[in-house]
Amino acid sequence: MRKTTIEEVAALARVSIKTVSRVINDEPNVRESTRLKVVDAIERLGYRPDQSARRLAGARSYLVGLLYDNPSASYVIDIQTGALDRCRAESYELLINPCNYKNPDLCAEIENLVGHARLDGLILTPPLSDHQNLIAMLREQEIPFVMVAPPDDSDAVRSVFTNDREASCEMTRYLLSLGHERIGYILGHPDHGAVGTRYLGYRDALAHAGIRFQKGLMDQGYNSFRSGEDAARRLLGKKNRPTAILCGNDEMAAGAMKVAHEMGLSIPEDLSVAGFDDVPLAGQIWPSLTTIRQPIREMAERAADLLLKQIRGEAVSGLQSIRSTLVIRDSTGPAYGGLSVEHKRAGGQKEVTDAG
Repeated sequence: MRKTTIEEVAALARVSIKTVSRVINDEPNVRESTRLKVVDAIERLGYRPDQSARRLAGARSYLVGLLYDNPSASYVIDIQTGALDRCRAESYELLINPCNYKNPDLCAEIENLVGHARLDGLILTPPLSDHQNLIAMLREQEIPFVMVAPPDDSDAVRSVFTNDREASCEMTRYLLSLGHERIGYILGHPDHGAVGTRYLGYRDALAHAGIRFQKGLMDQGYNSFRSGEDAARRLLGKKNRPTAILCGNDEMAAGAMKVAHEMGLSIPEDLSVAGFDDVPLAGQIWPSLTTIRQPIREMAERAADLLLKQIRGEAVSGLQSIRSTLVIRDSTGPAYGGLSVEHKRAGGQKEVTDAG
């Protein structure tokens, strides 16, 4: 198909070629009415600016980088999809770059990447969004960047969050409502700050319910299926094992379910298991996994939008937060033969409840 030219856009909008170029490059001092006419002409003609020409015409490359170091393929795909959708809508391209966050030369590697690829900015995903040396280097070099799920909100204008702590608290409260009081917890990777806040939500719910926290019901995981297996073996090997296990992510929850099956425990009759993230695996295993749906694509879209605004010098205000939500499936059910907490404490009779 013949490619639409900038001259055709200018003719349809009844403006000069220079004005069309100024609108495409987000230059200031263009009347809003003129800008809208040019944008309308671009959309009607399906015009796509030549990226190499745009790079030669100004300081911007119209290329941003997405940095990741995460073993979860589904997480990476969702992050890429969300960021790519937003970038393409703004006629930007996305360079996807895997990193080793433990590499001692990471900062130099990323600085070289930005220079050689002429990146306009970077999107950092966990655990790179926790990497203080990298963040310090980007600030020092005045390289625009945005962090997805950083450990805190100290740099809110460069951050996109979800309500990890609140959602984890809500899931723990749900398990408590099913009669579970011995709720085990498998921690996520200690280098992932946002995952650590999920554990705090678990502690919040126990404290609110007046249930004493027991360190013996907690075990360390590393966000992987194998680490979930290892932690679950230790928890379920205890004489007074938990009746439910909440995990810092879905991969570890799947590992915990595998161990429970190996030990002859029925899920959810003997053990309830819940995760966090709602990756595709959660709906594919049996029983299907109760979990917390993290809005990964939406967070990536918001991060890309935040970065592009930063590049254009537009003001950003307010905390960029997108809510996670509970997804109740088949891996959780009532404890104590179906008695609720209130009925168990009162010595009441079994009450039929719908846990799903």
